[in-house]
Amino acid sequence: MHADLLFTGGPVFTPEGRTASAVAVTGGRITAVGHDEVRDLAGPRTEVVDLAGRLLLPGFQDAHVHPVPAGLELAQCDLTGARTAEESVAAVRAYADGRPDRTWILGGGWSMEAFAGGTPAKELLDAVVPDRPVYLPNRDHHGAWVNSRALQLAGIDRHTPDPADGRIERDASGEPSGTLQEGAMQLVGRLTPPATPADRLSALLRAQRHLHALGITAWQDALVGDFLGMDDPAGAYLAAARDGSLTARVRGALWWDRERGAEQIPELVDKRRELSHGRFRAGTVKLMLDGVAENGTAALLDPYLDRCGCATANRGKNFVDPDRLPAYVTELDALGFQCHFHALGDRAVRDALDAVEAARAANGPGDTRPHLAHLQVVHPDDVPRFAGLGATANIQPLWAAHEPQMDDLTIPFLGPERACWQYPFGALLRSGARLAAGSDWPVSSPDPLQGVHVAVNRVEPGGGGPVFLPGERLSLADALTAYTAGSAYVNHLDDTGRVAVGALADLVVLDRDPFAGPPEAIAETAVALTYVGGERVYGAP
Repeated sequence: MHADLLFTGGPVFTPEGRTASAVAVTGGRITAVGHDEVRDLAGPRTEVVDLAGRLLLPGFQDAHVHPVPAGLELAQCDLTGARTAEESVAAVRAYADGRPDRTWILGGGWSMEAFAGGTPAKELLDAVVPDRPVYLPNRDHHGAWVNSRALQLAGIDRHTPDPADGRIERDASGEPSGTLQEGAMQLVGRLTPPATPADRLSALLRAQRHLHALGITAWQDALVGDFLGMDDPAGAYLAAARDGSLTARVRGALWWDRERGAEQIPELVDKRRELSHGRFRAGTVKLMLDGVAENGTAALLDPYLDRCGCATANRGKNFVDPDRLPAYVTELDALGFQCHFHALGDRAVRDALDAVEAARAANGPGDTRPHLAHLQVVHPDDVPRFAGLGATANIQPLWAAHEPQMDDLTIPFLGPERACWQYPFGALLRSGARLAAGSDWPVSSPDPLQGVHVAVNRVEPGGGGPVFLPGERLSLADALTAYTAGSAYVNHLDDTGRVAVGALADLVVLDRDPFAGPPEAIAETAVALTYVGGERVYGAP
């Protein structure tokens, strides 16, 4: 039988390494992997792709991403390119001036390091948008910048108490200063006009085009539900899955409402059944256990330090009661749900592992494939527990580098010992843990090759300076495996993530072979072609 698609003339990244130079695809699946002999499968209708020395590898998969909010932000006031306070304010002014009919100015993506203490003031926005409310989440979406008009509409003043799961930043006189952290975001976020179903579908397809252009063929949406005013992407996925416009393979993580308990589990069972269709499967539950280190809400075993290096009273926040978490996870696991934990601080990581351990003890070994995302601070005692419990380490490599948010807003408040426990990719791999990889886009770039660059070099793309914890670097092969086979595993896509006979032909052709160049040049690599099931979904212009 002649192949539908044939790749020849370049290295192929297989589970055994770069051990092949030709691949044949028939009926959407890989039917041959080898060398010159594979060319015999070419027929008169076979599409032949000359790799010309470029690397062919499995399609990248993002194990933790938010495409619909990212797609919406791309069409709103996008501050991801602003590096200073002045640039951020100028971008808001330009966006607002060009849209005088918008009742709210929405968007986001500002960098905490652009503002003193990571908390921008409302007066900066008041100067450029005095008459309309402004609501702009930062790039990690754990804080929002608002103007005076937005605070006024929400009724937030010096007498407004902080919500249990958040904080209103205040000036020296006690007045709200313009930054809302964590659950306090919702005080304003709930007032913002929701996107329409058409808006959300358009955002999904916009994001999908961008992800395909980066070689991403599948992903796990880390938040399917309502949270802090973010738009629920469920309807967009269902619509795209039904009409065939969802060309990626997607695993949806249903949001665990942290204000409720086990009574919501039957609702999650219903949502799993109602939402799973075509290439979208909603078999995961997302449990957000803590916040982020930069604003002091990541849950730590020991207190944060102040700027003088002294212990404070703050150990971060638990968004889910750690005493009840094991029971929740045990019940979800028994029902066949995968648990996807946001666990950033060492206390949250330990709580998640304890819950997985409880589920394993109660239910026995299973194939639910729990995974812990972010893993910024991991106590060394907990590193070997991942492999023993079968819990995947879901890493976001781009964060593991020296940059202002790390050096100015994190390391001083962790102290030297805990700062060395951050993003222990190498230690986890050496302990036998399985690694998956993702971006958390729009928190950071969804480009897997940028993430691979940092995983290998522990230096930002294009950056110099010191290597961040060099002992935690990964090899290029291990980093690529995390973004392919590792993420395919947590996405329950067992017939993807590898170039092997019988696997689905979700494939990527790079514009070069990064193994042939120095590690410092990995980030210069780009995607040339992307295929899902043997169908081309992206070709570089």
